[in-house]
Amino acid sequence: MTSPTEFAPGLTIQGFTAPLNLKDFKLIAFDMDSTLISIECVDEIADAVGRKSEVAAITEAAMRGEITDYKDSLRQRVALLKGVTVADMERVYTERLRINPGATELVRACKAAGLKVLLVSGGFTFFAHRVRDTLGIDFVRANVLEVRSGPNCGELTGRMVDQAWGDICDGAEKRRTLLEVASLLDIEPSQCIAMGDGANDLPMMAACSDAGGLSVAYHAKPAVRAQAMVAINEGGLDRLLEVVNAA
Repeated sequence: MTSPTEFAPGLTIQGFTAPLNLKDFKLIAFDMDSTLISIECVDEIADAVGRKSEVAAITEAAMRGEITDYKDSLRQRVALLKGVTVADMERVYTERLRINPGATELVRACKAAGLKVLLVSGGFTFFAHRVRDTLGIDFVRANVLEVRSGPNCGELTGRMVDQAWGDICDGAEKRRTLLEVASLLDIEPSQCIAMGDGANDLPMMAACSDAGGLSVAYHAKPAVRAQAMVAINEGGLDRLLEVVNAA
């Protein structure tokens, strides 16, 4: 791939000539934490039990690609959440989680152009399902935190629940989900856009860019920016519409 060139201030592209037409795409896949939303949920949940710095350090290393076993890193972090209550998670959602700038506008433009919208997250359904409902997203794949009943109306066990598709949504699962949803909808990978910020988003981003689709980095880690076809380094998610015309 060629070196990135500045398309506009805070917006770089590589490997294609802009602008593209949004209507040429049929599916867009988003990461959630630090992409569609402003926080890393696991870090903020950990704050409830005084372990935010410990968990955030693992998250940062995983997102930079310094920890290659994402599943193991997530199990480590979730184990440290044992004892967090559902009420604690509600407070994270209401007090700390914010939809990132431009997300509403970008999703609306994609749906208006006929695209299906997929959220694939290494985070948790507790938040992902609410983000889905807020933004009008079509499909979600994320991890389920195990909750046991208790005096505080439910608390985390420090484990995740296996699902029909597997145990943990990591980079490989994000890629597989994107391709599976595309296949079920009779959409080619060349008609897909994948957008994320961390190392575990690279497999799904590559599944798009390698096939002639589009990969987008949003305020991303250096390794992700270097490989993405579009890098939004300043401003909101809807800056993608400067590169991919909705008209």
